[in-house]
Amino acid sequence: MRFFDPHIHMTSRTTDDYEAMAAAGIRAVIEPAFWLGQPRTTLGSFTDYFASLIGWERFRAAQFGIKHYCAMGLNSKEANDEGLAREVLEVLPLYALKEGVVAIGEIGYDEITPAEERAYEWQLNFAKENDMVVMIHSPHRDKKNGIIRSIEVAQNVGVPMEKFIVDHNNEETLEDTLNAGAWAAFTIYPHTKMGSDRMVDIVQEYGSERIIVDSSADWGVSDALAVPKTAALMIERGVPHEDVVKTTWQNALDVYAQSGQIDEEELLSTAQVDQTQLFSDNSVLRGQEPRVGEAVPN
Repeated sequence: MRFFDPHIHMTSRTTDDYEAMAAAGIRAVIEPAFWLGQPRTTLGSFTDYFASLIGWERFRAAQFGIKHYCAMGLNSKEANDEGLAREVLEVLPLYALKEGVVAIGEIGYDEITPAEERAYEWQLNFAKENDMVVMIHSPHRDKKNGIIRSIEVAQNVGVPMEKFIVDHNNEETLEDTLNAGAWAAFTIYPHTKMGSDRMVDIVQEYGSERIIVDSSADWGVSDALAVPKTAALMIERGVPHEDVVKTTWQNALDVYAQSGQIDEEELLSTAQVDQTQLFSDNSVLRGQEPRVGEAVPN
């Protein structure tokens, strides 16, 4: 099987992760902009990070036969530094319309503050004006009310729900998301958010319509192979093959392909690698023999 992980923070991961992901069948990823674990203090720290998402990280993924896309946005946690947030929003359009950017995201609420809402509304309006897909981060606390508010604000702005993905759902929020007509994504973390067992239960109860599995793997304790591992558990527990494919490949492809940035035919073809290539005179290799022309398992 092939897999699409539409929410993973590869900036935080190693080349070993890329190798393991490719071997497990992950053919494409989306890396949404997020925070560093500590506050950024200057505009330059944002612009360098945004540039890396459409530059170095895209190159690094390709060296292992994985197609890398990204989402651009001011993370909700960072919206509370309003002075810096205004500076970031001024330059965000310079990056959000670049090749390979499939959405505005991840945006939304953290503590559900007025500052977060102002930044959120600005980015929703930008997405609407530019006919972009939107990826939503839901709060770690008061998640249900945060998701309900996220949806209401997006609907008031006029963002089409068929282009609206709510991530970090759980059993309590799923119906709110689906009833709004949005896409419901689930983050598979080892001990928090949503585990693979619970995810299988959800697919068995609700089916696969507009439901997406992702890892959101980052610099914390997380698993870059969460998507294929969850798929394997679905198969083991008798989930229909069509539902496994939809939740771990096709649904993500369908919603993010609305960006016009994803070539499905290219993703379905046999991927090749060429590790002799360089990016800004840098290679992913450290003395190893470069792989050239090897087909990635399809």
